[in-house]
Amino acid sequence: MSSNGAYSRYSATSDTSPYGSGASYGGGAGYGAGGYGGSAPAPGYGGAASYSSPTYGGGVDAGYGNAQMGGGMGGPVPNDDRTKGGKKSLALQALNKNVLIWAGFFTASLFVYFLMSGGDFSFLMTYGAMARMFGFAILNLKTFKSQRSTGISAKTLQLYSLVFFFRLTSIIRHEGYLPYDKSGDWLYHMIEILALFFTTSALYGVTFPFKSTYQADCDKFGEVGVPPGYGALYLGVPTLILAMILHPSLNDDWFSDVAWTYSMYLESVAAIPQLYMFQKQKNGVVEIMNAHFVAALGFGRVMEFTFWIYSYHELSTSSGSSMPGYLAIISQFLQLILMIDFFWYYITAVKNATPLVLPSHGGPSIV
Repeated sequence: MSSNGAYSRYSATSDTSPYGSGASYGGGAGYGAGGYGGSAPAPGYGGAASYSSPTYGGGVDAGYGNAQMGGGMGGPVPNDDRTKGGKKSLALQALNKNVLIWAGFFTASLFVYFLMSGGDFSFLMTYGAMARMFGFAILNLKTFKSQRSTGISAKTLQLYSLVFFFRLTSIIRHEGYLPYDKSGDWLYHMIEILALFFTTSALYGVTFPFKSTYQADCDKFGEVGVPPGYGALYLGVPTLILAMILHPSLNDDWFSDVAWTYSMYLESVAAIPQLYMFQKQKNGVVEIMNAHFVAALGFGRVMEFTFWIYSYHELSTSSGSSMPGYLAIISQFLQLILMIDFFWYYITAVKNATPLVLPSHGGPSIV
């Protein structure tokens, strides 16, 4: 407590006090007759010492409007308590936003399921595609509303742009990899087109208008032996070679089959640069909208993994080998394993309305 405040110790200047030289009566209780706005002399205690009542104008915390009152007035009101109250209010607002975002997505999912699909099991493919599109829509909202691209990996956006482009080149020309229900007639195509649009839009925002806020020093995945910004080649090239060597043949068209297989293999590793970037951020805190974006990608992968675990046997080569089906399951499972740690901290952060802090930085803490 400040020595100059309303509750500072006031020392008598006279040695005539029966309580000893320089006796002080400022500890906490007010002995004077003064009111709340000024001071009045207190009765003497056997000598010349006098005591003034405190003025209650100087101990007010302007931020909260509460007086910092001493022991005689019921004890101090700690700043920490008021700060915690403000934090809880902000946390509640954040939690409400989280709930509304996901509630809107699940509501739209039910609408699509009941009105725009035949209820077939293959709808899980459409549902997974919806989740991906939802994730990139969140990313665009965050980027263009805040006019910042902080925490976003350009490499992940580059890879996902390739994912959607090559998938569309396959499903627009052929039907071998489309959902069986009526959502595969046109809705699945529309969702993938929107996903490509949102992805390239976010990449544009990171690369041009909001480039000054892009954290290139954290987006360093794969930048060994390649020019800065080209680290995605370490993921894009090997998966392309693998897709060219081993792919199913549901379309009976080499280019179309390879394009679809490449999009599936590449999607399994496309989030790695983003997760890598999260780990490299100095404070370890992941912005909540960025976290929603990655969580939506992961949720979509869970839906597709659930579908293919029952349907992988359909992905066979022209010779009848089921190896592409096994690779489809392995690649999707790999992505889920890579994200399982992220999922745990994301769910914890959303549940407690706290920021997401990855484990290497000490875990979540309240804002």
